Amino acid sequence: MKKYALIVAGGTGLRMNTTVPKQFLLLRGRPVLWHTLTAFLTAFDDLQLVLVLPATHLETGQSIIANLPEPQRIRITAGGETRFQSVKNGLKLVENESVVFVHDGVRCLVTPALIKRCYEAALAKGNAVPATLSVDSLRIETGGQNMIIDRNQVHIIQTPQVFLSTELVKAFEQEYDICFTDEASVVGKTGIKINLMEGEENNIKITRPMDLLMAEKILAEREGA
Repeated sequence: MKKYALIVAGGTGLRMNTTVPKQFLLLRGRPVLWHTLTAFLTAFDDLQLVLVLPATHLETGQSIIANLPEPQRIRITAGGETRFQSVKNGLKLVENESVVFVHDGVRCLVTPALIKRCYEAALAKGNAVPATLSVDSLRIETGGQNMIIDRNQVHIIQTPQVFLSTELVKAFEQEYDICFTDEASVVGKTGIKINLMEGEENNIKITRPMDLLMAEKILAEREGA
């Protein structure tokens, strides 16, 4: 079965307090997005990538792709106003029945090992969504009050989220709903069970300046090892 990875990188970088979208910021001398794409190219020799970017930054994306090994394995397309629409646009480039990864472009610390584990779990169970348990105490607000909830029942969702193309494409035929914050929420609304699996603590999403500093440190340690 063919493999596709949709790398969704449509952010504008508002919370980074920079005019440069966070996926293009430099991390150890390379754009954040370069590290993400490299991890997926390394994971599987037969994996095809679809990079989804804002329409105004397609040329920047092409320049990053040109500096990667096997750039012919990566296609690029414009995203939409929402993540839902961006993924839907990317799915138009997925051919035949396949296994589809959907990944946040700014989760640049994802490892080939996690990508492979997600793939195997999806083959075994139909889909796979990596997650970690919360290490913090949690409270939820309801009716003006707040109460403690069991943190062992709270899962912090990551990507890549992996699905069979037949189910993913069909799920994205639904009308957009504000509750669609990731692909699991879209597929789950069709009634399909979402299968959680163990993610990686370092698989963080670059959102704020401190995340970039953490990523620098983690990559430096990996290179040193």
